[in-house]
Amino acid sequence: MIADPLRDGIAAGWKVIDAAALDRDLALEADVVIAGSGAGGGVTAEILAQAGLSVVIVEEGPLRSSSDFRMREREAYPQLYQESAGRQTADKAITILQGRSVGGSTTVNWTSSFRTPPTTLAHWRHDFGLALAGEPDLAPWFERMEERLSIAPWPVAPNENNDILRRGCEKLGFPAAAIRRNVKGCWNLGYCGMGCPTNAKQSMLVTTIPGALAKGATLLHRARVERLVASGDRIVSAQARGVAASGAQPGPYRIRLAARHYVLSAGAIGSPAVLLRSELPDPHELVGKRTFLHPTVVSAAVMPWEVKGFEGAPQSIYSDHFLDSVPVDGPVGYKLEAPPLHPILAGITLPGYGTRHAAWMKEFANLQVVIALLRDGFHPGSPGGRVILRADGTPALDYPLGDFLREGMRRAYLTMAEIQFAAGAKTVMPLHEDGGPAASWAEAKSAIAALPMAALHPRIVSAHVMGGCAMGPDARRAVVDERGRHHHLANLSVHDGSLFPTSIGANPQLSIYAFAARMAAGLARELAPAPGRAG
Repeated sequence: MIADPLRDGIAAGWKVIDAAALDRDLALEADVVIAGSGAGGGVTAEILAQAGLSVVIVEEGPLRSSSDFRMREREAYPQLYQESAGRQTADKAITILQGRSVGGSTTVNWTSSFRTPPTTLAHWRHDFGLALAGEPDLAPWFERMEERLSIAPWPVAPNENNDILRRGCEKLGFPAAAIRRNVKGCWNLGYCGMGCPTNAKQSMLVTTIPGALAKGATLLHRARVERLVASGDRIVSAQARGVAASGAQPGPYRIRLAARHYVLSAGAIGSPAVLLRSELPDPHELVGKRTFLHPTVVSAAVMPWEVKGFEGAPQSIYSDHFLDSVPVDGPVGYKLEAPPLHPILAGITLPGYGTRHAAWMKEFANLQVVIALLRDGFHPGSPGGRVILRADGTPALDYPLGDFLREGMRRAYLTMAEIQFAAGAKTVMPLHEDGGPAASWAEAKSAIAALPMAALHPRIVSAHVMGGCAMGPDARRAVVDERGRHHHLANLSVHDGSLFPTSIGANPQLSIYAFAARMAAGLARELAPAPGRAG
């Protein structure tokens, strides 16, 4: 039987409170309150707790651990994802996969671990004035988190779904390489997106959250931070309420959280939403603006042999050729990867209905898929989107697609089809409402050239949300400074992907880890208790 460190820790006395089960109002005090337990919140919680600070971690989603993970999509999506894996942009054109449980998206991501690309760091330095974002500045923080989370090259051969991407790139002369993963003792099951049942994925759920709890931190789960209350230039409390399930109404009992310092790590939709609901100082109306995705288009191929894309490490091969070969301020570049294939995720993404849809699902075992992640935010034609609030205070992302991105999507469809045919595909189809299967590269090239790219025609997904609380030295252009500190509130920080002034052009978890570690270490030095105080 596989040990469950979360259940063992709770049995041993870790401080864990289920806010949805409260039967009265609750008040908690700490040195630091952290809203969110994902990549930013988890790293921050451990570093601050290790420094002897009292910490309360507030997570909107439930506490689920390896004992609950049974590799079943129908259970995982409602339990572990925002809006049951059905979160979409305001116009329904883009589906956004984000985690909603203890550990955040790190609990359900596919383990791909990239450092922030040097071109991105150079762009931030030049265009946004980030003085501490050079490769030498970040190298020790990347190294620290890579060691903490067992991020290393994946020594196992790629599954067939990924190897087809590698072989197609090789035949066309496009460089491709293996992806580093944050795993330890991985069983190579391929169900990472449903929570790791063996605790091999080194997510916040099994690393930094237990590390913080072991040092005395308190975890408050199924609790939504509704607003921060300010007096002058300081936050004096955070107000939260229990939420039983994704989409459920908050419970009747109120939770008041008082602290010396507050950290927002609720993600690049959640953190701006808290600031907007709180009506905090925002003189230049920056909060929630310039929020970025990696808008991702998908190409499906039927191979003459079995692929079984549901087996083995979900993402292990990538190509950055179409990022590296274009200037950052030129046509939009895109990263190529091969995602896992599971029946529900495939079923809701494949276009069409009835017999057309059924025909693709019948070929499921032979299906191969490539995705192209578009690098948004580097060009005047890609301003990103903005976080807005619905009438009930819950957030939505308004993300219009301009001509710049549409042109990039068409090029990406062409690239993916060419790679799949080079690898031996029998038929290839862009996942697009007006697309159909093509039996040759020439046929696909002609068909893709004629496809409309207006919203709701291409099937667009994204698992990466960035921006909305951008960091930078100039308060007229940024919400927080490079320490993560709010420009207008003395005891408020932001430690998550909302810090990034553009998308980063790579899977963002390792970037969030590194930036959060640096910011949390600085905060710990400032707030650390006097020598001799008990931790």
